[in-house]
Amino acid sequence: MAEKYVLAIDQGTTSSRAIVFNHEGRIVGSGQKEHEQIFPKAGWVEHNAIEIWDNIREVVGVALAHAQVNKESLVAVGVTNQRETTLVWDRNTGEPVYNAIVWQDTRTAKIIEELGGGDQDKYKSRVGLPLATYFSGPKVKWILDNVEGARERAEAGNLVMGNMDTWVIWNLTGGVDGGVHVTDVTNASRTMLMDLATLSWDPEIAADMGIPLSMLPEIRSSSEVYGHGRPAGLLEGVPIAGDLGDQQAATFGQAAFEVGMAKNTYGTGCFMIMNTGEEIVPSKNGLLTTVCYKIGDDKAVYALEGSIAVTGSLVQWLRDNLKMFDSAPEVEELASQVEDNGGVYFVPAFSGLFAPYWKSDARGAIVGLTRYVNRNHIARAVLESVAYQTREVLDAMEADSGVTLAELKVDGGMTANETLMQFQADQVGVPVVRPVVAETTALGAAYAAGIAVGYWNGEQDVIDNWAEDKRWEPQMDSAERERLYRQWKKAVTRTFDWVDDDVKE
Repeated sequence: MAEKYVLAIDQGTTSSRAIVFNHEGRIVGSGQKEHEQIFPKAGWVEHNAIEIWDNIREVVGVALAHAQVNKESLVAVGVTNQRETTLVWDRNTGEPVYNAIVWQDTRTAKIIEELGGGDQDKYKSRVGLPLATYFSGPKVKWILDNVEGARERAEAGNLVMGNMDTWVIWNLTGGVDGGVHVTDVTNASRTMLMDLATLSWDPEIAADMGIPLSMLPEIRSSSEVYGHGRPAGLLEGVPIAGDLGDQQAATFGQAAFEVGMAKNTYGTGCFMIMNTGEEIVPSKNGLLTTVCYKIGDDKAVYALEGSIAVTGSLVQWLRDNLKMFDSAPEVEELASQVEDNGGVYFVPAFSGLFAPYWKSDARGAIVGLTRYVNRNHIARAVLESVAYQTREVLDAMEADSGVTLAELKVDGGMTANETLMQFQADQVGVPVVRPVVAETTALGAAYAAGIAVGYWNGEQDVIDNWAEDKRWEPQMDSAERERLYRQWKKAVTRTFDWVDDDVKE
């Protein structure tokens, strides 16, 4: 019998990818294409959803060609996505009413203030999230409030919403011709509209945000057959059977199935998730409580998460906005030419600070500048900022969970940067471990889809497939480690409360 495969579609913040995996969890073909980042105003970030859907069809074709397979060789398709990025579209025409509003976007700050009335934790006991610009619900409210005719169309039942997983699955399964309007528990847990305990939409919160319940997708598990590839598409008839938000997918791909296991993904931002099992653990230290995954009819598994808005995108900013180098890997070359940061700290609060601070009025700062400092020191400060932010989240996680981490599993593009990985180990004080397959986000979506159709026999197959590639041990003297961290904390305070009535955004 010919070998069978699983396809994963990873709809990310800067690009869309399609990857074909074999039964051992190894990559046999892939395609990737970047999409435009749209910045209409300071703090606003948008994507063109039509462009993204076009790109997905293209990268699926490239991945299948690269793997030299067709739909007949695929047993299932899994989808993973940039989670809180929000789209509203017309269920009858398939046309978005506005660009997708990206997770980093801060335009909903006033809506957040109005909803909370000074209480940032108003809904936290139900949804696990503080009131912040990060999440999907307020973005929907903004579209309904600001796009002409949108609210009337929504109330008439013609508009639907979703994170990008919902948009992708709806189009994959037929769009206006019978497309399935669903999301999974992990994505739903990022909207601020889902009750964590019941795994269902909260009508009261939806009403507070002025969102008709008819707009919301059906909430399903992370691993089940939602529908099949549309007729005449490249994936015609193939089960669409896995759906996880990107960070939960990476946790799944890292085989972090035991309570207390954690991973950190280094992408556009950094996202650390710790598995808390079937227990919903409220955070007292600025973290999010979220759904980790749910396999079919099994109970949901929960997690604590720390979200850092700007890490890899800071390197892009140095490359694109400041023209400091031509390609992202050069940042390591520059940073490695100096022994330390020269006293420089770079706090990239471009869209406010996420975990553990949740300060949308913070803005980025470079502090500690002297005439001695050159671009090498700034490059090093950029890499170090990633490690410091990760440590802050890890400290909060250990405080909330009472679990001391034995090692930190890492994945994502920046794990190729050895200077960063070593400094990360030095800052967290535990080994940092990178797997053989660094594309754990796509891999997790593939596993969820494959488990749903019996291609893999559940979590044990994932554990058996996981393999270590490289490990970095802490090497820094503890006194120096703490001195640097104190300096970082001091630098962070300099970014607070920047946005006020005098600041035009």
